[in-house]
Amino acid sequence: MQRLLSFVLLLLAASSLFAQTELPTPRNIQATYEKGTRSRDGRPGPKYWQNTAQYTLNIRFVPSTRLIEGEEEVTYVNNSPDTLREILFKLYPNIYQKGATRLMTFDPDDITEGVKISRLSVDGVERKPNSWRISGTNMTIRLGKPLPPGQSIVFNLAYAYTLNRESHLRTGQIDPGAWFIAYFFPRIAVYDDIDGWNRFPYLGTQEFYNDFCDFNLSVTVPKDYLVWATGDLTNCSEVLQPEYCSRLARAEQSDALTVVIDSLDLKKGGITADRPENTFRFRAQNVTDLAVAISNHYLWYATSVRVDPASGRRTRVDAVFNPEHRDYFEVVHFARQTVEAMSYRFPRWPFPFPHVTVFDGLDQMEYPMMVNDNPLDDRAEAIELTDHEVFHMMFPFYMGTNETKYGWMDEGWATMGEWLITPMIDSTIVDDYGVAPYAAAAGTESDLPIMTPTTQQYGTTQFLNSYPKPALGYYYARDLLGDELFFKGLHHYIRTWNGKHPMPNDFFYCMNTGSGVNLNWFWQRWFFDDGAPDLAIARFIGDKREKEILIEAKGAKPVPVDLSLRFTDGSEQKLHYNVGVWEKGGKSFLVKISTDKTVQSIRLGSTYVPDVNPKDNVWER
Repeated sequence: MQRLLSFVLLLLAASSLFAQTELPTPRNIQATYEKGTRSRDGRPGPKYWQNTAQYTLNIRFVPSTRLIEGEEEVTYVNNSPDTLREILFKLYPNIYQKGATRLMTFDPDDITEGVKISRLSVDGVERKPNSWRISGTNMTIRLGKPLPPGQSIVFNLAYAYTLNRESHLRTGQIDPGAWFIAYFFPRIAVYDDIDGWNRFPYLGTQEFYNDFCDFNLSVTVPKDYLVWATGDLTNCSEVLQPEYCSRLARAEQSDALTVVIDSLDLKKGGITADRPENTFRFRAQNVTDLAVAISNHYLWYATSVRVDPASGRRTRVDAVFNPEHRDYFEVVHFARQTVEAMSYRFPRWPFPFPHVTVFDGLDQMEYPMMVNDNPLDDRAEAIELTDHEVFHMMFPFYMGTNETKYGWMDEGWATMGEWLITPMIDSTIVDDYGVAPYAAAAGTESDLPIMTPTTQQYGTTQFLNSYPKPALGYYYARDLLGDELFFKGLHHYIRTWNGKHPMPNDFFYCMNTGSGVNLNWFWQRWFFDDGAPDLAIARFIGDKREKEILIEAKGAKPVPVDLSLRFTDGSEQKLHYNVGVWEKGGKSFLVKISTDKTVQSIRLGSTYVPDVNPKDNVWER
């Protein structure tokens, strides 16, 4: 009986320990484990599902008026276990609608009546305007006949709106002959296993959450205008003269730079087919979004890189730009080097798309296969911006994260990718984007836990929790695990969730499972808890050969310990200890070194270790 009691107590203790180390789980996430759609080891559950759709989109753009007229057919498939009685559409251009709620100020001339729906039918039955309701960027359609699980429904819409000219928020006019057009079609919102419909309105600050869908896109523009877009151009010979199609085909197979269109070509004219209008057709499968760029005076540089040695698959890399912007003559090389680095060095995963186009625009925003980047005078900034936005092709467009609620699940990775890839392109650059602002604001009222939903954040808080803080968390996890285990965990996460919708706990548990190391103590303290990074040199004893440096953790955030020792003979020694030294929750860490040299000074900290009080990070004899 005593042995049985002891065994039961042991089991209870083990169970208690597991419960204490499990990450905080909100009720709506806990429910997914109970429903079987997600699991505690980070994998999709046996009952995981997600909805999808097939879009056929035909748009006509009139440059003189910036009018976009569109027709679309959407076949929506309900893979959920729920019967849907309404369908929620997103009308993102309505952020410019008169009276719309938004978290920024627009030029009054850009305020419009929003998206006008002139025709809408459901499964071939015409619907009257009073059968749908538009509220800001959400449009709700009540279904006369509910949509059961496993069934599909077909919507046909005709719509129009005027593209913004002055207030360029991710989309709009760039100059009188160039436009970047995003969020240009009514699209069905995500219905998922956590929140049901994604009802969060688009307010201009948070980004997007979309399902993986298939798209056939046609864009009609006047003669002499070129179109670039998400997806493969399927009718090059119909819209471009043969010489330019040949150049583009050559670029797709060559490491060298191909000038598809140069200044002489623009001056000569006759690049497009000789008809009043041309319709460019694109096809994209299993992507979360579309973007379109149009210009009649941009240069087009292209090259490609083999991204998958196993299959030999290549990715074409384009830079499309105004020749007045000198930095863009190098952007194609920065983008190509980024694609190559992503495929072989970080995250060491074959670049997932057949092409990526960096378009000379007025923003710093990413889309599947497309980037809208402003020109920059500073070369380092141009490199950093290019690799950051191109890195987004993995997160969120390969992984399908919910940017609206968890901006850190893509921006944090793009920030870490920027830190790592920028010096691969130019070794003289130290990219520490966001680290200093975090050190300045850590521990203040603006510094909320990363896990705070992005929908509840604004300004400094949103910036810190989307960019530097999660990037540091990923960076420290890699340092703690070492490359072999880190990439095992990361690749397990990518392999498990690409083309799906991972949430934060899915990522944390996937990393644990894939690496074979339970990092819950670190995920808890860095992503869920309050606190600030603050280390100090508390004591130095160095009169004898055996020297001791006592490091005190004044703050609650675990950070690496980096020490730079300078000796009186002019030599230096650097010491590095990863965040694992704080795993047990201790408040001090003793560093012991053995040397006959006399220490002149000690400095604590490094580029990627922010500290709210660096004054106590120095000891000098």
